[in-house]
Amino acid sequence: MTDTGAVSLRALLGHPDWAAVIVLGGPEADPGAVREGVTVREVRTVADLRADPLDAPGALLAVALAADREDWHLDALLRRAAAAGASAVLLPGDQPLRVASLLLARRVGLTVLGAPDPLAAALAATRLLREPDQVVAELVTRTAAACAGATGGVDGLVAELSRVWRRPVWLLDGSGDVVAGPEPGPPDGEAVLAQPVDAQRPRPSTLAAAVPGGVPAETAAVRAALGVAAGAVRQRMAEKRLAVERDARLRTSLLAELVQTGAEADSRTRRRALDAGWQLEGWHIGIRIDVPGSIDPVTARPEVLRAFAAAHLRAVVVEQGSGWGAWSTFPAEPGPAELQRHATATRRAQWLLRSSMPSAMGVGRLYHGAAGLARTLGEAGDAAHLAATRSAGGHFVHVDRLGLGRLLLAWTRTDTFLPAARSMLEPLRDQPGDLLRTLTAYLDAESSLTETAAVLGVHRNTVAARVARAQELLGVELTDPDERLALHLACRSVLFHS
Repeated sequence: MTDTGAVSLRALLGHPDWAAVIVLGGPEADPGAVREGVTVREVRTVADLRADPLDAPGALLAVALAADREDWHLDALLRRAAAAGASAVLLPGDQPLRVASLLLARRVGLTVLGAPDPLAAALAATRLLREPDQVVAELVTRTAAACAGATGGVDGLVAELSRVWRRPVWLLDGSGDVVAGPEPGPPDGEAVLAQPVDAQRPRPSTLAAAVPGGVPAETAAVRAALGVAAGAVRQRMAEKRLAVERDARLRTSLLAELVQTGAEADSRTRRRALDAGWQLEGWHIGIRIDVPGSIDPVTARPEVLRAFAAAHLRAVVVEQGSGWGAWSTFPAEPGPAELQRHATATRRAQWLLRSSMPSAMGVGRLYHGAAGLARTLGEAGDAAHLAATRSAGGHFVHVDRLGLGRLLLAWTRTDTFLPAARSMLEPLRDQPGDLLRTLTAYLDAESSLTETAAVLGVHRNTVAARVARAQELLGVELTDPDERLALHLACRSVLFHS
């Protein structure tokens, strides 16, 4: 058995076992405050106010029997306790001290406490001082039982741990944001113990609990309990991940079947779509969201759903490759006002997404039925590909608002586009200065000479000269948005196939 030596009186007052103990008076000007540095080294129980403690340095003196606060024996006990070196006196009940007793406690530097059951509080303090191993063992045992019996997934387990430990508990992601537990998370300046849940990751999730310092037995108990609970949380997270991935695979495979078969989808596929809540016979507007390969679409899907909900955009969201395919369905053909509201909602959803992850969004046109769903998703995919190069537009492209761009997107899917693009750019061939690559980088950089120079590793004056030469050879005007879009698509296509 280990002896912890001393516990902080301030921390002891923050312990769950001392929730009913209050400060009645003491050296501080604030009657409810405890002076910094006061510690308890032992607990002594006396029968009543007539007790005469001798040589009690650092002791908590617990009085078993209640007495009238007007009894002069109380002031006599406070004097004797202070003379013996006691840290605090614990009285039965929560009745306030009379003014004379308050002034006396302040003068002799003694903290006076009150509790409905001083013997229970004294016993709890004794266990924390003299039986820390038992405190650890009991909390670990209760934690193991909570981990085995808690329901409700990760959130239910974190809530049960908070109930068993009688203190706030949080599951935090690698960025420190709350995944489960009370918002807004651990307050600044509060003592928190944390245990990594998935230590193999560069930025692991952590299980954290608020544990004010000053009670070594409690700190050791919560630290040991965190080690037990972290394994249970990790297992539940893995189970949830498997379920999410299974659902994602089902959604992805079902959408792939619908896109491939369109109006020819068989009854089995249509039944699966119906079971998934997808209305195939309505009017659909497709949405495509592309993100970098470093982002896992399965894990990040909840962020897309939150952005859509915040933008009041109702849509089905399905993991597809390096992003998501999504669509909104209308039971009847929507009018111009409803289409405008949908367009506004999609743009706001993209703005919200861009605040948390790099993304490019494309929106297709309105089509009817299963075949129309496949068609609008195809358009949305082309638009998202184009949106990736349009930072000025918030990396957002709506096919219905493209004008010439919509025709060019359709053109890129034909066999005649690449030969036409090569013919358009033929004057740049074999010219000094790699004009094709320079022009492509310049268009990608939204006409920024400085950014293009940084990408190519040359001086910005060199970039300016090359771009001017390319314009002269091609006979184009880059300030014209239609010519610029056509040229940009041609450059990207030729470079991609070179």
